[in-house]
Amino acid sequence: MTSLTADQGGAQAASPANRPLNRNDYKTLGLSALGGTLEFYDFVVFVFFANVLGSLFFPASMPDWMRQLQTLGIFAAGYLARPIGGILIAHFGDILGRKQMFTLSVFLMAVPTLVIGLLPTYESIGLAAPILLLAMRVLQGAAIGGEMPGAWVFVAEHAPAKRYGFAIGSLTSGITGGIFLGSIIGVWLNSVYSTAEIHDWAWRIPFILGGVFGLVSVYLRKFLHETPIFQEMQARKQVDRELPLKTILRDHREASVVVALMTWILSTAVVVVILFTPSYLQKVFHIAPAVALKANAVATVTLTIGCVFWGWLSDQWGTRAAMVLGWGGMAVTAYLFYLNLPGTEISLVWTYALVGFFVGAISLLPVVGVRAFPPEVRFTGLSFSYNMAYAVFGGLTPMLVSVWQQADVMAPAHYVAAMGVLGVAMGFWPLAVKGWVAKK
Repeated sequence: MTSLTADQGGAQAASPANRPLNRNDYKTLGLSALGGTLEFYDFVVFVFFANVLGSLFFPASMPDWMRQLQTLGIFAAGYLARPIGGILIAHFGDILGRKQMFTLSVFLMAVPTLVIGLLPTYESIGLAAPILLLAMRVLQGAAIGGEMPGAWVFVAEHAPAKRYGFAIGSLTSGITGGIFLGSIIGVWLNSVYSTAEIHDWAWRIPFILGGVFGLVSVYLRKFLHETPIFQEMQARKQVDRELPLKTILRDHREASVVVALMTWILSTAVVVVILFTPSYLQKVFHIAPAVALKANAVATVTLTIGCVFWGWLSDQWGTRAAMVLGWGGMAVTAYLFYLNLPGTEISLVWTYALVGFFVGAISLLPVVGVRAFPPEVRFTGLSFSYNMAYAVFGGLTPMLVSVWQQADVMAPAHYVAAMGVLGVAMGFWPLAVKGWVAKK
């Protein structure tokens, strides 16, 4: 049985561990990253147009705060659906194959996104409008729950061992690029169309574009091949016939805890530094929205670059060194950024970009998580642990930081730094560094 240890992470069964990435590797990585970018764009674009959706899909007589709450509730439903979708898609991914489920997750994201762009509003069909919007959001959540773990496993099982971290880091950078793409589309739409035009019809453009490009990605993924490790398991008839989740809960609880804790770090870094901070800058330090969003866009770019760098560094120096330097750097630069607010526009952009680069160490989660489980239940183990933890920590973090912030304006810095320290500590956890190894 092939296992992904620290020295064998992601190696193809029939390929030398130290071979360079070849043309097929780059095709697999490119198509996987493209699909991940478009799928993550489809998932987050909802939040960029939440105010418009709230005004269109709920009664005009409803108070603004209630309408906003209802809209954010529908947005949150996508997060709550992640564990269910992730577990189901991963279950069949461990039994039927990675490729089929990898393609299905994109399809389940593209179709609801396209439908949202075509939905009639409350004015046309009444209460059915928000109900349909909620249903599409739940399907989106189920899809994203299977996409990220599926993409990580798929690419890891294709990549040669010595390029394992770089391949996963590059894929993760493509996924985070979906946030940047959604932000750019939002800025473009608000620059080209008036508020009235966006409210009337232009809000549909980003959803229709996302749906169409997602369907194109479904087509392109047909050119991908099943992973060598899954093919090897099939040849040896070692595909797990027991319910994979049962095996995870019985035999791989330590690995599940490792992935859950690292997901806590990832969700804190992304939610607080990238998603929460722009509004924090505006409300607490009265920084102009345009300046805050500009700095955020730069930080998102450095985050994307950082994902590749920290994955590459794990290949060159080892996972422990990458975790200590990456997450230790995140803890330090979090204080450098938040303690120097508001500062000047230049200092704001520079320090935000710097902490964004170290947030890119989130790519170490899949580097560790994929190899923490044996191939037979790898997809299920990673998906279950990641999605359950993200549903909890991703949902609670904004509320926790908001409440904490009332007592201490530096709450975001303390929280992010604490997660950085946790990440450094996890660099000394043997399973996190060495991965799963078959018992002799």
